[in-house]
Amino acid sequence: MIEIDGGYGEGGGQILRMSVAMAALTGKSIRIKNIRANRPTPGLKRQHMVAVEAVAKLCNAEVKGLEMGSTSLEFHPGELKGGEFELDVGTAGSITLVLQACLIPSIFAKGETRLLIRGGTDVKWAPPWDYFQNVILPMLKEMGVEVEAYLNSRGYYPAGGGEVEIFVKPCRMLHTPSFSGDVEGVEGIVNISNLPVEIAERIRNAALEKLKENGMDADIIIEETSSASPGTGIVLWTRGKHLGGDCLGERGKRAEQVGREAAEKIIAEIKSGADLDVHGVDNILPYMAIAGEGKFKCREISKHAETEMWLLKKFMDVEFLIGGGKLKEVEVRRG
Repeated sequence: MIEIDGGYGEGGGQILRMSVAMAALTGKSIRIKNIRANRPTPGLKRQHMVAVEAVAKLCNAEVKGLEMGSTSLEFHPGELKGGEFELDVGTAGSITLVLQACLIPSIFAKGETRLLIRGGTDVKWAPPWDYFQNVILPMLKEMGVEVEAYLNSRGYYPAGGGEVEIFVKPCRMLHTPSFSGDVEGVEGIVNISNLPVEIAERIRNAALEKLKENGMDADIIIEETSSASPGTGIVLWTRGKHLGGDCLGERGKRAEQVGREAAEKIIAEIKSGADLDVHGVDNILPYMAIAGEGKFKCREISKHAETEMWLLKKFMDVEFLIGGGKLKEVEVRRG
């Protein structure tokens, strides 16, 4: 059994989600202690429980300690079969964070997996839906992963109520992405619900103005919808390379600031010459570790990424070599 300290590094829910995903994939039992030890309220919350439950269903696992507030858990995986599952994260718990745990075992299951997940699609401290769909999934497609993803409804804090459908086909082997493309342009979506559309227009115009100041054009659409709670946000991404930048609207935050922040994030990534943006590194590292090789450049190795490297080495014989100067050069290879 692999012993994992959930308080290591960034000490958040990512350690839990990635631990059960890798346990399901490798068939290795795990015991996690100090779950979310570095958070103001340690222990399991609803969205963490849903992620564990989902992965447990995918591989018919036996789980001990799966209850609200629990700071320790055992996960004993069985056969990875896939199937059809409905999951409700509750209120505005992040759908994309649950998917971080589910996707890895799903792509290596015996049969196709269908997930219907309800919760938050655009919430703080989690990848927004449009980033997942337009940055993460295209990268995974290059690696040989076949995923169809559909947004049925948006979900914002506090009520949530969003819904997505995911169809994952089995994959026997992952390919290493080449990262050889060039930035061919910028696209984006401003999503808005139960708020005046003028707010979305101000967000879009501020992002376009900031991009124009830096010699860049963009095609940014506005998606107006309805949801259980009002909300808005913007996600930008590049064509040709898989870089993204986003910003969520918040009460008291001017629309112009929301648009500028998203634009500033993607401008920084484009100008740096990075292959992956900072959050893209966090999301793709596990897949590159499974592939067993690969190289990429990034502006920054986040605390999340450092923690992920530490964790992945517990499940597989893999090394992460980091070099370069201001622009980090990362090599993933089998140990």
